[in-house]
Amino acid sequence: MMTTNDVAKVYDTILSIPGMNETVKIDLKISRRNALLLSHVIERGLSAKDDEKNPGLLSSIATESLEELKTIAGDCLQKAGLVELSEKLNALGGK
Repeated sequence: MMTTNDVAKVYDTILSIPGMNETVKIDLKISRRNALLLSHVIERGLSAKDDEKNPGLLSSIATESLEELKTIAGDCLQKAGLVELSEKLNALGGK
């Protein structure tokens, strides 16, 4: 089994492959339900970065990349018209 350090090296190697920083256009048509879920999954994954017991890909990612992921999550909500609903759901969940 690979150690945490080995996994981090593999992720770092994959992310440094030529062309990985190129911008791609993704035409994504999903339901509002899935937009809400996708946003929640992204936010949950990013909050797991702070969990020292669970090191992985996000522990070695640059802050700029993490901010871009947060922006994508916000864009999903905004384009689906679900920003207010998501805020209210987060308030209910105590976040």
